[in-house]
Amino acid sequence: MSDLLDLPPGWCYSNLEEVARSFGGGTPSKSDPTFWTDGTIPWVSPKDMKTFNVTSSEDRLADKALDRLSLIPAESVLVVVRSGILSRTLPVALNSLPVTINQDMRAFVPEGGVSAQYLAWQLMAKEREVLSKCSKDGTTVASIEGPALARFPLTVAPAAQQTRIVAKVEELLSDLDAGVAELKAAQKTLVQYRQSLLKAAVEGALTADWRAKHQPAETGAQLLERILVERRARWEAKQLAKFKEQGKAPPKDWKAKYAEPVQPDTTELPALPVGWVWASVEQLGHVQLGRQRSPDKVGGANPTPYIRAANITEAGVDLTDVLEMDFSEDERKSFQLHVGDVLLTEASGSAEHVGRPAIWKHPSGAYCFQNTVLRFTPHGISSEFSFYSFLAMQKLGVFRKLSGGVGINHLSAGKFSKLPVPLPPLAEQMALVELVEQGFAAVANQESVIVVSLKQSTAQRLNILRAAFTGQLVPQDPNDEPASALLARIRAERAAREAVSKPRGRKAKEAV
Repeated sequence: MSDLLDLPPGWCYSNLEEVARSFGGGTPSKSDPTFWTDGTIPWVSPKDMKTFNVTSSEDRLADKALDRLSLIPAESVLVVVRSGILSRTLPVALNSLPVTINQDMRAFVPEGGVSAQYLAWQLMAKEREVLSKCSKDGTTVASIEGPALARFPLTVAPAAQQTRIVAKVEELLSDLDAGVAELKAAQKTLVQYRQSLLKAAVEGALTADWRAKHQPAETGAQLLERILVERRARWEAKQLAKFKEQGKAPPKDWKAKYAEPVQPDTTELPALPVGWVWASVEQLGHVQLGRQRSPDKVGGANPTPYIRAANITEAGVDLTDVLEMDFSEDERKSFQLHVGDVLLTEASGSAEHVGRPAIWKHPSGAYCFQNTVLRFTPHGISSEFSFYSFLAMQKLGVFRKLSGGVGINHLSAGKFSKLPVPLPPLAEQMALVELVEQGFAAVANQESVIVVSLKQSTAQRLNILRAAFTGQLVPQDPNDEPASALLARIRAERAAREAVSKPRGRKAKEAV
């Protein structure tokens, strides 16, 4: 123990093996309902270790199970020793009532004069060291080695001081936890504010003051009419170019083949501010579903990076994990992304994430997209206005109502194209985008402050716990019985118990 710190007078180093009795657990046969039917005895497993004080469990056992499992008395220290979560944290808790435990748990029942709270808080204070020095190697699931945990060095303060330390730790951490709760409540409020900001934007309330001071030269209705005229003109120009390439004269009535974009159904839509108009997504741009991914296209002659739903995040398009597959030249022309395209997740395991938008801002490199992504190419409106309109639909649940599927939720291109979009005048769109971005920037700044404060709270929590178990949190009292006397008494009491449980002499031989 040469690497151990010097301790205050009256303190000692010890371990769980010396100051507590250790108990393991197990799982009675699930095929035998008599172990589980109408059970009243809590059976604690890692899934129940979500709070410091365990007051109940998801599963309960019948009395019959006590023939196989130990009943752990209240005020014992419960530790998870096998779980994937051990790669990140060490769950430790106290049980407020007698319990049984499963095989992924370990219970430590403190000897007389040793505080269960004192042991539990100390294990939490030394979480990193325990995980580093007691973890098993070569296991598929993260595990703690029982003997190593039992022998892990702990500091033992005099019994009276343990009580004072626990009281001070709980006082300070209670204040700290109250502050953390306020910070997390503020985080939720900022999320709600973002949604309120988006709602106000698409309803016109956000730019109400702007409208009172400005008179746009073109209304939303006039803008929509111009967009539709330009849309038809682009289609006609493309058709004429195709006829010319084929060496053919345009046939009679060729313009009649133009497919008008779907108009929005406004029967149940709210009234819009003066100068605004309802338009469909299809009227405002081109909607395209990405190319289907197939195993035979992976790699190939023309490996091309492509964007999938997993690449579209709250922060934008993430290019750190981009896959490749074969796209022919014609497919590249059809599915290559261009700066200003608005991408949306078409498929997701979570309905909340369907329709998550992002603007493609990467001018370098040829990237395509697959069929878990929708592309919207805006015409006559900005990418930023499109993005915030779709973000409002996602955050306010419009896409969630339309998505559906077995296991995977989908937002089809057809449904998306028909959705109504509030369309303000172009100048007001620019003002709207600016106000939303200002609001989001202010929220982001406040969130950064909260994140820093939460990290500081975590560090402060650890500092409190470290100070507690090195004798720096509460004053020392030289009149306290030293921990060495406490440990000597524990050893004597344990030896006496073992002597009673192992009778000697003639009767012991007869029992064999």
